[in-house]
Amino acid sequence: MKLSSPRAVAAFVALIIGAVIGASYLIYATIQAELDLLLLILLIALGCITSYIIIYFSLEYFINNKIRLIYRTIRKNKLGGNDTKEFIMSEDALEKVNEEVEDWAKENLRQIEELRAQESFRREYIGNLAHELKTPVFSIQGYILTLLEGGLEDQNINRKFLERAAKGVDRITKIIEDLDVITKLEEGRLNLNMERIDVVELAAEVIDSFEMKAKSRKIDVRFNTNYEKSIWVEMDRSRIGQVFTNLINNSLNYGDENGVTEVRFHDMDKQILIEVSDNGIGIAENHLPRLFERFYRVDKSRARNEGGTGLGLAIVKHIVESHGQLINVRSTAGEGSTFSFTLNKV
Repeated sequence: MKLSSPRAVAAFVALIIGAVIGASYLIYATIQAELDLLLLILLIALGCITSYIIIYFSLEYFINNKIRLIYRTIRKNKLGGNDTKEFIMSEDALEKVNEEVEDWAKENLRQIEELRAQESFRREYIGNLAHELKTPVFSIQGYILTLLEGGLEDQNINRKFLERAAKGVDRITKIIEDLDVITKLEEGRLNLNMERIDVVELAAEVIDSFEMKAKSRKIDVRFNTNYEKSIWVEMDRSRIGQVFTNLINNSLNYGDENGVTEVRFHDMDKQILIEVSDNGIGIAENHLPRLFERFYRVDKSRARNEGGTGLGLAIVKHIVESHGQLINVRSTAGEGSTFSFTLNKV
C-alpha cells in the first residue's frame, strides 16, 4: 500500500491502533466472558479518532516546522527568494520535498561543472595571454638593454634594434586592441553600422588587398565562379570586411604552395551562405570545438611566427554573432578547411 500523503499515513496508523485496541478488548472480554459489543465499538472508534488527531497534528507540526526549513533553504538557493510555503496535508508533501532536493542537487552539480570549466578556461586564458605578451616584451627588453649598454652609439645596429623593438610594441598594441574589440562585442558596447551592402564587392576588395601576399605564397585567391550580379545583404561593412580579412589571411598563412583559396556565395532564401575555403594543411578534428577560443592555436609555433595575435577567429565569431548569425568550420587534416557564415539578404 502506497501512502501518498501525511493524512493517509495518520489514518493508516490510527486504524492499526484501533485494531490493536479492539483485539486487546476481545482478548480481555474472552477471558472475563463478558463481551460488550457497544463498548468494543466505542473503544475502537475512540482509539482511532484520538490516534488520528495526535498523529495528524504531530506530522503537520513536524512537516511545517521542520521540513519546511529545508524546503525554504532549497527554494532560497534556487530562486534567490524566501519561500515560506505551507504544505497541504492531503498532498504528498514528502515526495515534493524529495523532488525539490533532487532538482536542487542536479542544479548544483551542473553549476559546479560550469564553474570548474570556467576556472580551467580562466587559467588557460591567463597563461596564454601571459605567453603572448611575454615574447614581444622580452624581445623589446633585449633590444633596449643592448642599446643602453653601448649599442646606441653603434650606427650599424642602433636603428635596426629600435625598429625591431618598435615591431614588438606594435604586436603588443595589436593584442590589446583585439582584446578590447572582443570585450566590446561581448558586452554589446560595439555599435554596428548596419547598411545595405554588396557583399561580392566587399569580398573582391579584400581579395585584391591580399594580392601581394598571395603571390608571395603562390596561392590563388579567387571566387569559385564569376558573380556578375550584386548580392545585397544587411551588415556592418567594416566588421564583415574584418571577417573576410581574417579568414583569407588565415588561409594564406596555412595554405600550401600552389594552392587555392575560394570565396563562395550560396542563396538560402532569406539568407546568403558565405564560404571561405582552402586546400591547405587542414585542421585535425580534435581542434575544431576550440578553434574560436581566444589565443587557441592549432600550430602554436608557426602561428606566432606569422605575427598573429591568436584572437582573429575569436573576433570573427563575435562579429558574426553580433549580426545575429552563426559561423561554422569544416576541415580535414591534409585536405583543407572551409569556414562558413550567413548574412541576411536585403
